[in-house]
Amino acid sequence: MDYEGQICRAPMERSAFMLPVMVGCSYNRCKFCNLFRHLTYRELPMERIEGELERVRRAGGSPKRVFLGDGNAFGLKTERLLQILERIHAYFPECMCINMDATVTSIRKKSDRELKLLYDSGVRHLYLGIESGLDDVLSFMEKDHDLLQAYEAVERLQKAGLIYDAHIMTGVAGKGRGQENAKALAEFLNRTGPAHVVNFSMFLHKEVPLYRHIADGTYIPADELENLKEERTLLKLIKTELLYDGFHDYIEVRVRGRLPVDQEKMAGKLDRVISEYEGRGPVYSYVQGECPDLERCGDLEKVWNI
Repeated sequence: MDYEGQICRAPMERSAFMLPVMVGCSYNRCKFCNLFRHLTYRELPMERIEGELERVRRAGGSPKRVFLGDGNAFGLKTERLLQILERIHAYFPECMCINMDATVTSIRKKSDRELKLLYDSGVRHLYLGIESGLDDVLSFMEKDHDLLQAYEAVERLQKAGLIYDAHIMTGVAGKGRGQENAKALAEFLNRTGPAHVVNFSMFLHKEVPLYRHIADGTYIPADELENLKEERTLLKLIKTELLYDGFHDYIEVRVRGRLPVDQEKMAGKLDRVISEYEGRGPVYSYVQGECPDLERCGDLEKVWNI
């Protein structure tokens, strides 16, 4: 695969054929994210997309599941998406589902008719970056949606038959607000019923706009102990049935299972880790990053001084 940038997809898509249809993210303004900040967003030409399909077919590939990359492929115009879907089915008629990342805004820009057309053309799972259950946090992080818009978008996509999977982040609300965010997220998830929740403990990158707020004290990050406790409360409050993956990559802790049936087992694992970290000094998930030119954001302004 000829791929530009960092491969980024939900863990449940690890066995899918990843078909790049764009480079970067069409939004690329979330203050905490460094995945696409060093890339110039552009749609890939259809000839290149079809060339990748041909390459995989010649190699004997017969994928039943395809994931469209990169960030927010659902933001492509519906006509463009339908053209890509038609080619996927032409090359791989055995393909049963085509999945991709989406945003609340990209769903809101599509009519009910367009959502149904995309479902009828094989689109099944949309991965939505919900991140927080608090409107002021969503606004501060420039998520480009509020909770009411998220509720409306999820209701519309589910009405069309599409499956919604939620990406959320412990720690996103900052120091002292983990419990508040856990309760708000649990309410949102219980009301909207995602099939799968992926919860990442938020990394603190020096290469993103959020770092400016950390440096000037307008955003105080939570440590990993608070993040673990936030996740513990979230698991306790989720009542709807769903698959759950929780990642604390910096401290190498993962919690996985089906809620609510595995709640006790998952909570027990978190309790053991919480007990371990309560005896230590604060641990923060600061990382430096590995991508070129990440000291600059979209407006070419320095994010931090060294």
